[in-house]
Parts: sequence; C-alpha cells; structure tokens
Amino acid sequence: MECTVSWTGGLNTRSGMGFVAETGSGHTLMMDGAPDAAKPENGGQNLAPRPLETVLAGTGGCTAYDVVLILKRGRHDVQGCTVKLTAERAETDPKVFTKIHMQFTVTGKGIPASAVERAIAMSHDKYCSASIMLAKTAEITTGFDLIEA
Repeated sequence: MECTVSWTGGLNTRSGMGFVAETGSGHTLMMDGAPDAAKPENGGQNLAPRPLETVLAGTGGCTAYDVVLILKRGRHDVQGCTVKLTAERAETDPKVFTKIHMQFTVTGKGIPASAVERAIAMSHDKYCSASIMLAKTAEITTGFDLIEA
C-alpha cells in the first residue's frame, strides 16, 4: 500500500496548509488545516477535512466495512450501516486520540442483536486494522442501534 501527499500551497503562494493525497489505488483525497487567525500563513483555509479527521473517517470506513461483510457472510439481510465516531484528543503534543466512541446503526430484516454485537466485536478484536492501531492510544467504546426494515 502506498500514498503520496503533496502540499498544495505550492510554488507561487507558499501559504496555506492544503494537501492532496494520491493513493496507490489511483484516488485522490484533499486535506486542509484549520485557519489560524494569529498567523494566517500557518493555517489552512477550511477547504477540506483535517488530516486527523481523515484518520477518524478511515477508521469508521474500515470497521463499517467489516460489520457489513460479517453480517452478509452470516446471511443476514443487512440493508444499511452507519457509524458515528466521536473522539477526544490529548491536550498536549502529540495530540493523539485518547477516547473514541463508535455508535453503529444497522438496518435490516430479522437481524438478531447478537449478530450485530458479534460483528462489531470481530471487527474490533480481529479485522479492523485502523481501530486496532488506534486502540494503542485511545480507549475505544462501541454501541449500536438495530432498526428493523
């Protein structure tokens, strides 16, 4: 796996904190820093997600992918899955994630709550590389709502 990240502040302006990531699979992702009122040249323009927001989003995508796949492999009629991630960061550098809560909403027909609980546990204990890495610094908790379609 590879990714190339390039600063978009570039040649003429030498300002801003925008970046574009080009992934090995041929996709691009924009990132930007938060505006800095005290030193505008050091801040972003709020044109894209922050880099750590993309880490959180990627973790959500990784675990949601696992949960859907595990439920489908169990022949459950899963029709929707969302996960809302809420994170807290350390107050001093490095400002790593210290707490992350993942609240899943799974929609389907006749899916037992125990199957959703098992799928989430399997993702976090075995399959989701992103959440397993983040668990090295963050306390990760989960919950879920099951909606009958």
